[in-house]
Amino acid sequence: MTPSNRIAVCPGSYDPITNGHLDVIARAARLFDEIIVGVVNLPIRKGKTLFTVEERIELIADATAHLDNVRTEPFDVLLVEFARANGARTIIKGLRAISDFEYEFEMNQLNRKLAPDIESAYLMASPEYSFLSSTGIKEMATFGANVADLVPAKVAQRLKEALAR
Repeated sequence: MTPSNRIAVCPGSYDPITNGHLDVIARAARLFDEIIVGVVNLPIRKGKTLFTVEERIELIADATAHLDNVRTEPFDVLLVEFARANGARTIIKGLRAISDFEYEFEMNQLNRKLAPDIESAYLMASPEYSFLSSTGIKEMATFGANVADLVPAKVAQRLKEALAR
């Protein structure tokens, strides 16, 4: 696929997608012609996921259906290889805190070593989502907290179902 400066990849495990993720995706969709939400099939850093890759893709597709220039794809290769295979020249990441910056700085340097032609761009979390993480959402939901205002409605329902098993 021919690379384009107008295509960006927004990668993550999205287990599950949160309103913070959606905020970054929607903001990125205003900046690029196409956003590919890349869902890591088997995330090494995060370990076992609550939802399968197919379930995560379905939840993301549902939550982003109103964004015409966003599509969701799974991947299980290096991020820069996924970006290249999809014609993207930009990787979009959201940053919440200093700890995110430290990790993303390291990943950026590794990605630049592997693919100097692919840039990383960072969007700061909106204040109302700066504390959100998928891990935190799962922990809250496990103990019965209401997460309805932190995730899409379908995700809140699926969390109840998954954690009730």
